[in-house]
Amino acid sequence: MDQKDIDYFRELLDNMLAEALQKGEATIEDMNDTMEVYADPADRATMESDRAFTLRLRDRERMLIKKIQSAINRIENGTFGICDECGEDISIARLKARPVTKLCIDCKSKQEEEESVRGD
Repeated sequence: MDQKDIDYFRELLDNMLAEALQKGEATIEDMNDTMEVYADPADRATMESDRAFTLRLRDRERMLIKKIQSAINRIENGTFGICDECGEDISIARLKARPVTKLCIDCKSKQEEEESVRGD
């Protein structure tokens, strides 16, 4: 991978990280702003369901942030774009589709097959 590609992915990941962090802050602010009390059990249940859904989304964003930070670290240590399983280069097209990936398409396909057989 040449320097132009590395710079492209660095900027892409930095932007993804900034956006994910901003969404997280907005979620926290939004949850703090909507601390209403509902007398009706159906309204309260709806609010709790919405809150649980928001927290699940936030947890997914938190996991994505960790993956983005890990990808940025791989850029810094020179291992970005190299498959963790086989050590081969990950295609640019795959990295553009999923810049946080650690596996080439072949190793990811094998992993998904194994998970499917195990029933994960």
